[in-house]
Amino acid sequence: MSKLKMEASNQPITKDIDQNKSDFKKAFEKCSDIVFREMNSHRKIRILLIYVDGMIDVELIESNLLKPILFEGQAQGFGAIGDITNMCERELYSGLQVKKLSDFDEIAEHILKGDLAILADGEGVACVAQVKKVPTRSIEESTSEPTLRGAKESFTEDIRTNTVLIRKKFATTKLKLEAIKIGKLTKTNVVVAYIEGIVDPNLLDEVLARINRIEMDGIFESGYIEESIEDTHFSPFPQMLNTERPDVVSAEIMEGKVAILTDGTPYVLVVPMTFWSGLQAPDDYYERFLYVFLNRTIRYFFSLFSVLLPSFYIALTNFHQELVPSKLMISIAALRERAPFPTLIEVLMMEVMFEGLREAGIRLPKTIGPLVSVVGALVIGEAAVRAGIISSPIVIVVSAAGIASFIIPRYRFGIPLRILRFPLILLSGLFGLFGLVAGIVAILIHLVQLRPFGMPYLSPVAPIAGQWLKDWWIRWPYKITKNADQRRKGGNA
Repeated sequence: MSKLKMEASNQPITKDIDQNKSDFKKAFEKCSDIVFREMNSHRKIRILLIYVDGMIDVELIESNLLKPILFEGQAQGFGAIGDITNMCERELYSGLQVKKLSDFDEIAEHILKGDLAILADGEGVACVAQVKKVPTRSIEESTSEPTLRGAKESFTEDIRTNTVLIRKKFATTKLKLEAIKIGKLTKTNVVVAYIEGIVDPNLLDEVLARINRIEMDGIFESGYIEESIEDTHFSPFPQMLNTERPDVVSAEIMEGKVAILTDGTPYVLVVPMTFWSGLQAPDDYYERFLYVFLNRTIRYFFSLFSVLLPSFYIALTNFHQELVPSKLMISIAALRERAPFPTLIEVLMMEVMFEGLREAGIRLPKTIGPLVSVVGALVIGEAAVRAGIISSPIVIVVSAAGIASFIIPRYRFGIPLRILRFPLILLSGLFGLFGLVAGIVAILIHLVQLRPFGMPYLSPVAPIAGQWLKDWWIRWPYKITKNADQRRKGGNA
């Protein structure tokens, strides 16, 4: 992204309404959506309204602004109708949030954000009223984090709607929502949410410091912030949890974490994140603990299965045939008799094809995406086997590993596991089980060293944290765990 240099002029507006109108028209030159509306009050005072067409509530302006100015006037004792400062201070426009501004650039920024600027002849101050009415998406069920039990609401692209969804879950003044603006051109609104008294002050200071150090021309999605403040860019594992569910964010900040909301996106960042966060689902905290124990056991096993199965198959069939039962090895050898490529090449070919079909299923329209990804894999796999290009066991192994990866509840956490599958396949194809073990050890070393925002990534397992182990693999009943009211969270250990 280009580094456009923009310096604030700190230019104040003048008392001459014609000069102000000329300056704003020059600033908004070739901006066809900016409306300049000039009128006279019932006392013949010239008033200028500036706003963005389509971003304001016309009915609110007519009832709260035009009617009292043009026809009714203001109550006795409120001063002259042209005194914008007095009108703001006395809250002449009931129902509107208004404030006084005199800086030219600041007024222009508010106009571009959907506010209404009111200027009167003879005054060097403008009244800015919040009358924004921008089309927004209604609150719907989350598409990326479906749930069988729990709240069916998700965040939207409007940051104020998102803060309301969090605020309504906490009847306490300790919930803090600090506002920050990022982006030289976009000036995107960002809100940092946390609970005072629970959050670690050092963590909060570090998050705020990293956000304030961001220097970019534009911020359009929370991913810009995530990449700018993460500890290391070269780790395949996500270091921040992103979610579009208010219950997950509320539960996380109740655990002492910090949430980062960005205007224009429904995805909220939560820091810090641990490895086990990606393997735990929101439903884990709404179901009985026995169901959760079974689901987590299956989930952890299949996650490991999805990463290691292809490389384990290559290592056994190429280097360690003595570890495979004789009948099974003979069957595999017979099926591979017509295959023209080594096992390593076959697995890589099928893995790349499977990932390509998965990506195609995501990019295609929802009505045909799943059909293409599932049916396409079956058709291509069957055709490849019939043509003698790929052996049947390879199709079974790759398909099983791919399907097992779908059990991971958070999509973004499944991506690094899919990425690591390829280097493990290469190591197994070159060195057998020794290469596979070396790859696993290297991954574990990386995970142990990873400390996003000072939190050990494998916590509470490494290092061991006794209290939090009660919610790692087995989520004990809330009566047994301590601080039960702080452990009703939506997806993190």
